[in-house]
Amino acid sequence: MSDVSRAQHWTVLLLVIGIATVLLGTTAGSQGWQAWWWGGMDAVSQQIVVDIRLPRSLGSWLGGALLGLAGAVAQGLFRNPLADPYLLGSASGASLGVGTYLSLFGGSAWAMTWWTGLGLTGAAFVGAVLAVFLTLLLARGVQQTLRLLLAGVVVGVVLGAVTSMVSLLQPQVLQAMQGFMLGSTALVSWSACLTLAVVLAVCLVLAWVFARVLDALTLGEATAQSLGVPLRSARLVLVGVLSLATGAAVAHIGLVAFVGLAAPHLVRSLLRTTHARSVLLAALMGGALLALADVMARVLFAPQELPVGVLTAVIGGGYLLWRVYRGSGAGGAR
Repeated sequence: MSDVSRAQHWTVLLLVIGIATVLLGTTAGSQGWQAWWWGGMDAVSQQIVVDIRLPRSLGSWLGGALLGLAGAVAQGLFRNPLADPYLLGSASGASLGVGTYLSLFGGSAWAMTWWTGLGLTGAAFVGAVLAVFLTLLLARGVQQTLRLLLAGVVVGVVLGAVTSMVSLLQPQVLQAMQGFMLGSTALVSWSACLTLAVVLAVCLVLAWVFARVLDALTLGEATAQSLGVPLRSARLVLVGVLSLATGAAVAHIGLVAFVGLAAPHLVRSLLRTTHARSVLLAALMGGALLALADVMARVLFAPQELPVGVLTAVIGGGYLLWRVYRGSGAGGAR
């Protein structure tokens, strides 16, 4: 089977898995599995499925797809398999935005009106975007990859410290901030799904258009420049894609660990292909991973619900530890 055929095969398979997982999520409730399609639904059950479970499941898939796409772009752009979507300080910026909003206007991340939820997601997105702009300002653009990475680390640490100070000065926001930091898909609505879907479509198109730049960067920066690739403008667009995808995902589902890091790794373990296909596959893989993690978070300890970010950290961290152990063993064997 050719690489193109294998890529098409995995694209269809991951898409089917994603759809099946989203539908499975509509059966996961506080009392465990509730397969509504086995019998008729009353009005209350129908409202729960249509207005709560379905947008939550779809939103978790969309958020995971954005993180998977951002992870693939980050790893290709920085030529580092350990790069993740939060490298440029977007996570810390989003956390600071949420903490600032809660300190100024109050509210709880777990019991709020739709207006409060809209304010929280908007604050998280604005904070993420401003953090990336600050990183670009410190790095003086996107020309120097190492400087950009270092600036992202510095911005992340500083904004994380400021967030901690805000939380300490306003103790009433600690519980809400904890929920955001651990990640949750419980507040995703249909309007959030629409926003995530539009952002995902835009980011996929831009990533596909500039995928050849990522392919050229795998040969080295000097080689890419010799091939006539417009590195400066392409890097700027790709950083924008990375920031937009990460900011939108974090704004709606909080800080979910390892999805953006593990999804591209899983794709590379399945097949080797161009970035035009690997970015799409990483998005589909990320969506399937987070949608499945959301289902597991709801049913493993029902009626108590686990934060989905904790579950992805355990699963993703375990997978990457296994990959490191396997790689070190292979290296020792040689």
